[in-house]
Amino acid sequence: MWRSPDGQPRWARPVLLGIAAVAAVLYAWNLPAVDFAPLYSDAVKSMSGSWKAFLFGAVDADATSTLDKLAGSFVPQVVSAKIFGFHAWSLALPQVIEGVISVLVMYRVVRRWAGVVPGLLAAGIFALTPVAASMFGHSMEDGALVMCLVLAVDAYQRAVLEGRLRSLVWAGVWVGLGFQAKMLQAWMILPALAIGYLLSAPAGLRRRVKHVVVAGAVTLAVSLSWIALYTFTPASARPDVDGSTNNSAFSMVFGYNGLGHLGIQLPGARKFDNNGGAIDPQQVAGQRDILPTKRGNPDEDPTKATSRPVQNGWAKLFDGHLAVAVGWLYPLALLALLYGLWRRRGAERTDPVRGGMVMWGVWLLTFGLVFSVADVPHTAYVASLTPAVAALSALGIVLFWRAYREGGKQAWLLPLVVAAEVVWAAWLWSHYPNFLPWAKWGALALGVAAVVALILVRVVKTTSPRLVTAGLAIGVAAVVAAPATYAISVLDPDYSGTSFDANAGPESGRIPAAPPTPANGAGG
Repeated sequence: MWRSPDGQPRWARPVLLGIAAVAAVLYAWNLPAVDFAPLYSDAVKSMSGSWKAFLFGAVDADATSTLDKLAGSFVPQVVSAKIFGFHAWSLALPQVIEGVISVLVMYRVVRRWAGVVPGLLAAGIFALTPVAASMFGHSMEDGALVMCLVLAVDAYQRAVLEGRLRSLVWAGVWVGLGFQAKMLQAWMILPALAIGYLLSAPAGLRRRVKHVVVAGAVTLAVSLSWIALYTFTPASARPDVDGSTNNSAFSMVFGYNGLGHLGIQLPGARKFDNNGGAIDPQQVAGQRDILPTKRGNPDEDPTKATSRPVQNGWAKLFDGHLAVAVGWLYPLALLALLYGLWRRRGAERTDPVRGGMVMWGVWLLTFGLVFSVADVPHTAYVASLTPAVAALSALGIVLFWRAYREGGKQAWLLPLVVAAEVVWAAWLWSHYPNFLPWAKWGALALGVAAVVALILVRVVKTTSPRLVTAGLAIGVAAVVAAPATYAISVLDPDYSGTSFDANAGPESGRIPAAPPTPANGAGG
C-alpha cells in the first residue's frame, strides 16, 4: 500500500497517504460529539426500517410524507445505520469517508492531468479548504455531491484522454448519482465536461458529439430515476412530496429546490419568501452558521454567532462569509488559469493540459455565475467550487514556480501572486478580527517574508538551489497558511459547534465546523 505505482516517485504514495490521514483526522475529529440533525435523521431512521420508506425517502415509518429531498440524499446514512446502528456519529461517518475518497481521487485526477507534484498539492489544498473540513464531518448531502463530482471528472478525464465513450458514460452515471444527492446542483458540472470533451477529445467532431449525446442521455436517465418512480406510482400508493403544493416530485426538484433559488416560481412548487427562506414551518435547515467566535463568548463578534440569513447579491462569493469558506485561493486559481491558457495558446486542439484548464475554468465559471445570481442558504453549497479551486491553484503553484526558475520578466509572477494572496488573506481575515489574531499576524508575516525572499533571490540573481527552493517553500506555506488555520480550527472545541440548538429552528444542528460553516439552509 505504501509503494508508489510504476512511473511515480517513491515518495508520492506515502505523501498522498499522509494527506489522506490528515483529512481523515480533520473530518472525523468531532464525530464523538456530533448531534442528530432532526428531520434528516428521522428520514434515515424511517428508511432504515421500511423498504417503502427507503424507496421513497419517507420521513415517517408509515411512509406518508417525504422531506423536500430525494431519497438518494440519505442512502449513505441508511447504509451506515444498518451496519453500525442508529447513532449520530454513524450518520456523519459516510461523509467522512466521502471526504477522504474525494482527496484521494483529486490526486489521481490532477496527477494524470498535470503531474505528481500538482496532484499532491491539489489533494492537500482540497483537504485543508475550510468548508471541506466542516462539511465532511456532518451528515449533509453536499458531501456526497462533491465526491460524485470528483469521481465524474475522474471518469471524464479517462474519456477525454482516449476518446472513450464508456468512460464518458461513467462520468454521466456519477453526475446522475450526484443529482440524487443534491439535485440540479449536480448538473452544473455538465457544461465543463461537455465543452472539455468536445474541445479536446482525440476523435472526429461527429464522434465527439455522439459521445456527448449518449453520455447526456445516461446522465438524464440516472438523474430522473427517482422522479420517474414517484411520478408513475399512484398517489395513493406513495408518500406525499414535501416542497410542493401539488404532490409532485418534479415541482419539488425543479421548482422548490431548483429555479426557486433563482427567484423563478414554477407551478406546484412551494414558495420562498423575500429572504430566500421557505414559507413553511416544516422546512429542513441544513447547518447553522458557526462563526469564528468562541463558544459561550458571542460578544466577541457583533454577529453574536447567530444564524446567518440566505446569502444574496452577485458579489457574495467574494465577501467575508462565503469566501472565507472556499475562496482563500481565488487570486492564485484565477491567475493560474489566465497564465496557463496564455502559455498554451498555440497548443494542438487535443492538448490535455490546455483542455484540462478549459474544463476546470468552465467549472469555476459555471458554478460561480449560478451561485452569484442564486440565493445560497448555507456555505456547504459552495463546497462544489473546491475541486476546481484546488486543481487550478495546484497547477498555478507549479507554473509560477517554473516561470520563476526560468528567469526573465515572467519570474516576477510568483512574487506578484504571493503578494496578491497576502493582501486577499488580510482582507478576508479582517471580517473576523477576533479569530486567532496571533495566527492572523503570523500568516501575514510569513507572507511578507515570502515576498521579500522571492524578490531578493531575483534581485541578487543567485543560482543557489537551496535559496531558490527555500523561497518557494516559504511562498507555498504563506499561500496556504490562512485557509489551513481556519480548517484546522475544527480540532479546537472552542471553535466547533457540535450541540443541537433547539432555539435556532427545526434543524439547526450545531455541527463540527470550521469558523465559516453553513447557515440555515432551506430547499436543498
